[in-house]
Amino acid sequence: MEHKKILENISTEKYPVGLSGCKNQGKSYDCCEYDITIFDGKKEESFLECDGDFYHIHHGTLQETSPDILLQYDGMTILLDEQWELHVLLSKIKEKKQQISNAYVKNCLVEAGVCVTKTRQGLNDPYSSSWVKCAAYFLADAISVLNSYRPSPMHMLGILRELPKNKINSTVSVITDSIGIERSTLSLLSRMFKSTLGLSELVEGGFHSKIISRKYQYLIKNSLFSDCYFYLCYINRNNFKKVQDIDRKPELIHLLKIGFDLENDTSKIEFYANNLEDATNSLLSLAHE
Repeated sequence: MEHKKILENISTEKYPVGLSGCKNQGKSYDCCEYDITIFDGKKEESFLECDGDFYHIHHGTLQETSPDILLQYDGMTILLDEQWELHVLLSKIKEKKQQISNAYVKNCLVEAGVCVTKTRQGLNDPYSSSWVKCAAYFLADAISVLNSYRPSPMHMLGILRELPKNKINSTVSVITDSIGIERSTLSLLSRMFKSTLGLSELVEGGFHSKIISRKYQYLIKNSLFSDCYFYLCYINRNNFKKVQDIDRKPELIHLLKIGFDLENDTSKIEFYANNLEDATNSLLSLAHE
C-alpha cells in the first residue's frame, strides 16, 4: 500500500509516524496488519479496518528506552517526520542495535529462568504448565533475536525451523517439544482459539479479538496447524504475563487450560522444566562468549 494512503486513513495531527512489523520488512501474510506507530507520547492503541486493510495503531514516545519496543522500531519506514525527530531516534537505534539486542536477549533469558523457577515451586499448582510454556516462548524470543530476526508470533515458528544448525539453535527442539506443537489438530485448535479470545477479551479488551480471529482463520485455511498452535499459545503467554494476582483469579484457570493446551502430567512438566533450564543456561553462556 502507498504510504500516502496509509496517512490518509489515520489522524496524525502532524506527529511523527512510522510503519514497522512484517508489512514493513520480512515475511508477511495477507492477514497481517499494518503496524503504525504515532509518536505522540500517548499510552493507548487502536485498530482500524479500511478497504480490506487492517491497521494496528500504536502510540509511542521518541524517548523510548525499552529494548523490546526499540527492536520493533528498528528498520521502521518513516511515513511522516516534519522535524526529523524520528530520523534521529532510528539513527540512534541503528547505532546501538547490538546493545539493544543484547539487553533484550538477557531480559528474555532472565524471564525464562524465573518461569522455570515458578514451575518448580508449584508442580502441583494449576499454573505450573503455564509457566513452562512461558519459559519456552521467552527462549524462542531470545533465539530469534540472536539470529537477527524481529520477534513475530505469526512467523516465528517458520523462522525457527529454517535456522542453521549451531550451538545457539540446538535448543530449538527443546522449545518446540515443551510448547507441544505436535499436538495441533483442527478440533484442538478450534477449542484453543475460543479460549484465547476469551482470555484476550478479559485481559486486553477491545479490538484484539479481531486481529486474533483474522490470523487464526488464515492459518487454518492454509493448513498451517502447527503455526496456528504456536501463534495462539504465544498470544496466551503475553496475556498470562499481564495478569496481576493470578492466584486470586480462578476464573482464568479454565481458559488457560484450553487456550494453552496445558499438560497435566507432573512428571512431564518437571521434565520440560529441566530441559528448559538447561537450554536457558546454555544460551546464557553462549550469549556471553
